[in-house]
Amino acid sequence: MGAARAVPADQLPLPPALPAAATALLGQAHRGLTAAAAAPDPRERYATAHLAALRAAAAVLAARTRPEGGRRRPRSAWVLLGQVAPELGEWATFFAAGATKRAAAEAGLSSAVTEREADDLVRDVQGFLAVVESMFGSLAEPPRYARPYVVSSRR
Repeated sequence: MGAARAVPADQLPLPPALPAAATALLGQAHRGLTAAAAAPDPRERYATAHLAALRAAAAVLAARTRPEGGRRRPRSAWVLLGQVAPELGEWATFFAAGATKRAAAEAGLSSAVTEREADDLVRDVQGFLAVVESMFGSLAEPPRYARPYVVSSRR
């Protein structure tokens, strides 16, 4: 094994560019998270945050997979995420478990989610999105459309 040598930063290879679809999905995830944080109704906040996480997962899938030919049975994005990016497996399991609750919130069931569950999910999605972006290593600074995701205490 040879000795390591320092390489000037301007001579390091650039990380591969993200596909346009992945970049667009990350933007949608950020906008969705911003909307979720601002939503006054906990059901809307929960559902919108969960969809933002789904868009972030879709960005990973867009960056790491290629369409398969032929007709296949549709699979959950969360299942695919766990297969394509095992390092995100715990996140995939967590968000898959919240899909039923999201559907109940979207249906307008009054007991679907509590204020706390909605606020917690917004924070969890913020963390997930940060992990996805650091995994890509492509966003040295937040995108210009991103805002701090502050969930105020509504209780």
